[in-house]
Amino acid sequence: MSDSTDASMPGDKAQQLLETISQWQNTTTIILHGGSVFEFKGVFPQGKLEHGFYNLKGENGFEGHLNLDKVKEIRFQSKLHRGQESHAFVFHDNDDECIFKIFLGRDAEGQLYPSQKQQYLAYQQQYMAFNKSSD
Repeated sequence: MSDSTDASMPGDKAQQLLETISQWQNTTTIILHGGSVFEFKGVFPQGKLEHGFYNLKGENGFEGHLNLDKVKEIRFQSKLHRGQESHAFVFHDNDDECIFKIFLGRDAEGQLYPSQKQQYLAYQQQYMAFNKSSD
């Protein structure tokens, strides 16, 4: 399994993607900031646009305010992590810095949820073809 692909989604697709992910089972959201790593495991909260932000309102304690205008692109990260297949959507800003990542979730046996993997790979294929056609 490769470290990543050349596929990326344009940042203006962030809200649409987040709305889709909020309908999935558990995922893992990772925020890297100031040398610290923050993780949230659970259903990604639904959000809505208000006052210039995409406001997340979760029932499980995960909330926040995303400035979607800062998302330049969403990259696809596929690699082995501790010997297991791993896939993530990686949200990048205009300075090519990672804003946050959303990893596909796992069931009680540690296996990726098949429906999430299928949707992730479909997005990846769609944007690999899109990126090639726009070259």
